[in-house]
Amino acid sequence: MAQSSFVHLHLHTPFSLLDSSLRHEQIFKRAVEYKMPAVAMTDHGNLFGAVDFYNGAKKYGLKPIIGCEVYVAPESRTEKTTNHNMRDASYHLILLAENARGYQNLLTLVTSGYLEGFYYKPRIDKELLAAHAEGLIALSSCGRGEVGWNVNRENIPRATKIAEQYVEIMGEGNFFLELQDHKQEHQKKMNRELVALGKKLSIPVVATNNCHYLDREDFRAHEILLCLQTGKTISDERRMSYPSDEYYFKSSEEMMELFKEYPEAIENITKEYNAFVPSKREYTGGGVGDRQYNWAWRDPWPVTKDLFVAAYGGPLRDGPKRYRI
Repeated sequence: MAQSSFVHLHLHTPFSLLDSSLRHEQIFKRAVEYKMPAVAMTDHGNLFGAVDFYNGAKKYGLKPIIGCEVYVAPESRTEKTTNHNMRDASYHLILLAENARGYQNLLTLVTSGYLEGFYYKPRIDKELLAAHAEGLIALSSCGRGEVGWNVNRENIPRATKIAEQYVEIMGEGNFFLELQDHKQEHQKKMNRELVALGKKLSIPVVATNNCHYLDREDFRAHEILLCLQTGKTISDERRMSYPSDEYYFKSSEEMMELFKEYPEAIENITKEYNAFVPSKREYTGGGVGDRQYNWAWRDPWPVTKDLFVAAYGGPLRDGPKRYRI
């Protein structure tokens, strides 16, 4: 069987506490079964499972992609108020480490979220991200991402400005608009707007599935897990619930069928795997235009004390730019 043309870049493990039942071993076995050459972990606000995920993926011959779905404060991470009329006073953003430097920066960002920005959730802000963006690739995340949030509210001018900000922060080619399709009408509409926005601003799109459980049949068990998280019962009509049973680990074929209208959203992930593991930050053909997007790297870090110490060394850059709208 040929190698898969899709890799999951938005995936939650049990370290997304009480919000995912996808155990590492299950993820790796299913990825191998589907002939996927790599897999990402993007847990909510933490990197607790990073070392175990990396070692496990290597054991199964997979390229580990270490990431995090971070919480981004609407303005400053030190502003701890709820006057923005949003849940958890934060937006979502996917960050993926492209190389060892990116991993170190991701450690710094996540730690700062807990130590400096914690308010409902461990939050960073755009100022902090701009100071630690090197080696990272960002995806706009789901409808809880700042771009998607505004697209859903038909505020396209604001969504455009925010997307431009993230391109400026991350650098050209390091920010992607994320398309998801869990069989919900608002997502289909949002995808059309995001694709149009991407064409207007020359921002590439990628397809993800926001995985929280292994098989479609696990939907009911996941609903019970959410009840444990929120202290509700399954009979409570007002409890937190996912709107469909589509948040499972889908195959490449399923994802290609879902996004057949936007094949570039699949191609931008895995067009040429012979350039999948660069030894340094470079692009070698394919992808969008003449660029190949490499989502994993060769032996990204030796897990040593020195690396973890190095990740926190030095102050933020002087005079960081503030990103406000």
